[in-house]
Amino acid sequence: MITLASDFGPPYPAAMRGVVRRRTDAELLDVSHDLPRGDVRAGAFWLRFLLPEFPPAVHCAVVDPGVGTDRAAVVVRAGDHAVVAPDNGLAIPAARRLAAGRRGGPVDAPAEDDPGIAVFAIDAPEPDSATFHGRDVFAPAAADVHDAGVDDLAAVDRIAPAEDYVDLSLPTATVDRNAAGEPVSAVGEVMVIDTFGNVITNVPGAVLDGVESVEVNGERVPVGETFADVDRGERLVTVGSHGYVECDVNDGRGDERFGLGSRSPIQLVF
Repeated sequence: MITLASDFGPPYPAAMRGVVRRRTDAELLDVSHDLPRGDVRAGAFWLRFLLPEFPPAVHCAVVDPGVGTDRAAVVVRAGDHAVVAPDNGLAIPAARRLAAGRRGGPVDAPAEDDPGIAVFAIDAPEPDSATFHGRDVFAPAAADVHDAGVDDLAAVDRIAPAEDYVDLSLPTATVDRNAAGEPVSAVGEVMVIDTFGNVITNVPGAVLDGVESVEVNGERVPVGETFADVDRGERLVTVGSHGYVECDVNDGRGDERFGLGSRSPIQLVF
């Protein structure tokens, strides 16, 4: 299959689907076209979370603030998958996880231990538009990669091993522990905020094991396994499906109640 993901919103992804359909009869699925607008790091976070749920596929992902500039386009082979994307690091965290055959959880293998990753540069024909490379560059490349096969990318016309590429590693939190190995504090930041207003940090959820409450930026908040562990409208800290600490509200918006936004610093004191 070929999957499509972008920050475009409607109606632009329809043009990408049309281009793919003209070139191949691959099964075509949309992942999301509501990735945070122009935020490469946030897009990389979501792709790392979402793409490992798919069977082997060619993934076409576009969050591209540099569209129309001299930034390159790449195909990243990751095990049985390939990710077609701008060369701005968007594809790399997901590719690392795909290559390792891992789903969920907050910790990835170091880059030097990543098996099966290879980055190829796309020498695309002159696009029709300087503002819509999703249609003119990435969708055609995804179709060509699909038909050639992930294991034979070097044979695809206008695709060759990349001499260099933009790497991106998502930031990790710092956890301080006492002599018994118990967490004392954690310092991290907000990675993304989902549509419910749940504040997803980069602090590994394991730090909440056995913890009943925690200070979040100086304010004590209860820890719960589910939203229903606190009354409606009340704040809580929990572990989300991504494996990270979240700052949430039962039937409300955590970003508003905690006063946090994307990339806001987080300090937890246990």
